[in-house]
Amino acid sequence: MHTEAMIERLFETLISGDRAATRNVVHQAEESLGSAESVITDLFWPTHQQIDKLFRSDQLAPLNHHLATRLLRVMVDQTSSRLKISPPRNRTIFSVCGPSESEELGAQMAVDLLEAAGFHIFFAGGGVAPDEILSRVQEDKPDVLLMFSSAAQDLPGIREMIDRIREIGACPNLQVAVGGGVFNRADGLAEEIGADIWATSPLEMVDCLLGEPERRAAVNQRTVGRNRKKRVAA
Repeated sequence: MHTEAMIERLFETLISGDRAATRNVVHQAEESLGSAESVITDLFWPTHQQIDKLFRSDQLAPLNHHLATRLLRVMVDQTSSRLKISPPRNRTIFSVCGPSESEELGAQMAVDLLEAAGFHIFFAGGGVAPDEILSRVQEDKPDVLLMFSSAAQDLPGIREMIDRIREIGACPNLQVAVGGGVFNRADGLAEEIGADIWATSPLEMVDCLLGEPERRAAVNQRTVGRNRKKRVAA
């Protein structure tokens, strides 16, 4: 089954809230795509983006949005437990996101893939005050502060927090990474607020944070796996 058809089928089962049908679609997708990572990146993420876009444009009723978002999060939880885990990279990421269920879902996909890639993850979710985030960053000194799937109302706090991090200089080696959410809807915003790294999808964020040599190795590994699956299917 083509990926576009799988996305459409998953979208329909999610917005109807049909749990059994959704599990069936996901099971078939994992057999077709060949890995849990591919299900998250090639099926769950674009479906999530479609649901979010339609809801924001008032083309999806709140009830259907709630059904879809909560059911998709269950599927992400179950699929993430089957991700292949890479050896530890001795890099720590502290991550937050926007306050809504949908934004937490998008961020969860990113942190699940990053954890599978070998990063040590602390994920606080949404609704955390900038002062609390800044205090945690200064105390624990993570390698990366990741704000994925942030909301528009978070921007003033994010901007101020980045400025304070730079002014204080308490974490000179900290990388600030952003992506998804409002950063996907406003070109140039990530650079404007002073982020070091930005990406439009969870998988792109993984590749960016891996760095060039590790990124090439990870991409090659994924390509080999997918080509092997295609040869078997043929």
